[in-house]
Amino acid sequence: MKSFKEKVLMIVKGIPEGKTLTYKEVATLSGNPNASRAVGNILNKNYDKAIPCHRVIRSDGSPGGYNRGSDKKISILKIESARDRPR
Repeated sequence: MKSFKEKVLMIVKGIPEGKTLTYKEVATLSGNPNASRAVGNILNKNYDKAIPCHRVIRSDGSPGGYNRGSDKKISILKIESARDRPR
C-alpha cells in the first residue's frame, strides 16, 4: 500500500503540461480531502524535476508557494500555458 506522500507525488507527476490541480484536489485524489496543507508541505520538499509541483495551485487560483520562488512558479506556468494553446 502506498503512503500518502507516494500517492501525492504520483498524482502530481501525472498532471499534464498546461494543466493544474489545486492542493485540495490533489489531497482528495490521494485519499484525504482535508490534507491540503500536507500536500503543500510534501511538495515544498520536492526537488525532483520529474514531479511538476509548480502545477499545483491554491483553490482561489493564486499560485501558492514554490520551493524555487513564487515568481519562478508563475513564469513556468505562463510558459506552459502558452505552449498548450492551439496554434
